[in-house]
Amino acid sequence: MPNSVANSLPLVQVPTPEHLAPRVYVESLDHLWFQLTGTLCNLTCTHCFISCSPSNHSFGFLDYDKVLAALEDSRRLGVKEYYFTGGEPFMHPRVLDILEQTLAIGPATVLSNGTLFREKTVERLVRIRDASIYSLELRVSIDGPDAASNDKIRGEGAFDRAMEGARRIVEAGFLPIITMAQTWDDAEAQNVYQRMRKVLIDLGYTRPRVKLLPSLKIGAEALRDRGYRDEERISHEMMEGYDASQLICAYSRVVTDRGVHVCPILIEQPDSLLDQSLEGAMKKDYPLRHQACYTCWLHGAICSNASSVADVKESARAGNG
Repeated sequence: MPNSVANSLPLVQVPTPEHLAPRVYVESLDHLWFQLTGTLCNLTCTHCFISCSPSNHSFGFLDYDKVLAALEDSRRLGVKEYYFTGGEPFMHPRVLDILEQTLAIGPATVLSNGTLFREKTVERLVRIRDASIYSLELRVSIDGPDAASNDKIRGEGAFDRAMEGARRIVEAGFLPIITMAQTWDDAEAQNVYQRMRKVLIDLGYTRPRVKLLPSLKIGAEALRDRGYRDEERISHEMMEGYDASQLICAYSRVVTDRGVHVCPILIEQPDSLLDQSLEGAMKKDYPLRHQACYTCWLHGAICSNASSVADVKESARAGNG
């Protein structure tokens, strides 16, 4: 998109008036997210929807005891799966202790940029994984099949460091989900997908799992590319016959150092803070008034490990279905 066109689109998102927005209700709290390191990250990615960086202290690290208390509450509420995000979760000084405690009660997934998988860290991850009856999933964000395409988004040297991290965890027996946020034209999706698979196979990852993600036009991404257009928002008509379970807010909540929010995408929106307790946050429905909700509606399954419809079609076309 030409810069003149991109710059003409709004960077300040205007929510739909609450009384006009369709609402989503939580029937069960299946997934619990932890914004483990808040908005602090060792990288500064130009497409990050909450603009994480080494200097963004909007949200801070979660206290270890707060995580343990939420885990205990989650058992009573029937949570089935746990996700840890940031920022960069492996910056948290007790991330490995937290994962060990979590895997005592359920499966866990960590969303990482892959640059902090040091040998001792991987060795401890293996011990934690092997001691649990539950699965430990690692998701690694790499946004291009080579340094030129990835590093213009994630910073110089990020590709090589992430690929080294991916190699270490693959050699340790993990099957990481490699996530790629789309910063290319739609016509290039198949080519980018195939090239990334080849790079991973050449690395020694013989059956790579690759998940393509749509970009969210908020935070740093709104400046890099564009903000949402006014028509990109959810209406009541769009929810008629729609499977609301495709939306993360229908089955999960996220714990931050400020309280419990509706989802990890909207934590910077004041109305996304629902309560200080998980039980209180579960009881509240949520209006789909933010334009980032439109991306979830359009693609579905963005945050969870499950593939979206677009991913499944792409995988099948690539011979990896």
